[in-house]
Amino acid sequence: MSVTPIRTALIGLSASAITSWAADAHLPAIQSPSGQALLQITALCNSSVAAAESAIRNYHLDPATVKAYGSPDDLAADPTVDLVICTTCVDKHYETVLASLRAGKSVYIEWPITSSVAEVEELLSVARASGASVAAGLQARFAPAVLKVKEILRSGQLGRLLSTEVRGFGGRKARDVLPIGLKYFAQKEVGGNPITIGFGHMIDYVQSVVGDVIPGTDQVHTQIQRPRIRILDPQTGTIVETMDSDVPDLLSLHGSLTESPYTVPGASLMAYFARSQPYPGDPLLSWTLNCESGTIRLVAPAGIALHDPSTISIHHHATDTVEEIQWTWSKEQREVPAKARSVQRGLINFAARNPEGYVSLEDAAVRARQMARWLDAGTQ
Repeated sequence: MSVTPIRTALIGLSASAITSWAADAHLPAIQSPSGQALLQITALCNSSVAAAESAIRNYHLDPATVKAYGSPDDLAADPTVDLVICTTCVDKHYETVLASLRAGKSVYIEWPITSSVAEVEELLSVARASGASVAAGLQARFAPAVLKVKEILRSGQLGRLLSTEVRGFGGRKARDVLPIGLKYFAQKEVGGNPITIGFGHMIDYVQSVVGDVIPGTDQVHTQIQRPRIRILDPQTGTIVETMDSDVPDLLSLHGSLTESPYTVPGASLMAYFARSQPYPGDPLLSWTLNCESGTIRLVAPAGIALHDPSTISIHHHATDTVEEIQWTWSKEQREVPAKARSVQRGLINFAARNPEGYVSLEDAAVRARQMARWLDAGTQ
């Protein structure tokens, strides 16, 4: 039985951006065979109509079928758009999706949702009033490696979880340098930075497996190790500015997990994240789950986003042996570049209204409140 593709608009597919998650992840996901079966791009919205038209040309979209908008209000008024995907800078999320939510359109917002919890709460209120379906881009929950770790833990084959430790590194290779286009990584008010993005995604998929940290048991420490940030012009290779950063480049967290069929009372979660590179030879992500009769370990040498190859192993305590666990991307995910694979899964599940395969705005708001509380606590 054929399905009419959902008429979809992208906000933030830019022809000039230094980095473009829309171009790297969302566009390939939508244009894959599996994506095209459910989604059809019918509009772009950028800072101006001219910018949207430039993106249409740059990405070889059909101007006869893809409209160009320079205003979120005009996009929201278009009855031929059913789904709006927002991939702009975080501080623009609220203003670019609000009108579409009021119009009752389905909306997919990349993570972080907005710059503040207050804006998240308002978006929730508007969506509830209009009946709009909203998903948030916490897609790493559904990376096959994460789902495999979840399957092993919750099978009970290793007993219950005693503690879990995760150590991640992310951001940029140069520890005190940012390109002009990512200057906002050093500006906390924008809301998008290595802590809210990198640590936010990492701690979300960890808790999606082991359960959430109990409020009141969580202890957080943050530090700005390199307060002076040099801003690089990538075109000339020269430093054009030096600025003070108010964004932590290190965060450590310790808390207790709720008792469950797969978690002992008082099980501990320990997390460490730094905007830097690890010691040479160490992986960018190392995550262990210490259970009653064995330890699960996930190692991702190249990144906490789990785009690149990662390994899973189990240390069986009784036999003191290590078992390598196999996992793989699905056939549909292998249709697209690595960066697009988890996004593809989330978009397809949202389009198909499969609630087990995407993160709702209500669920993501829980994580946004948690992250805000941790950042506030760590800076006191």
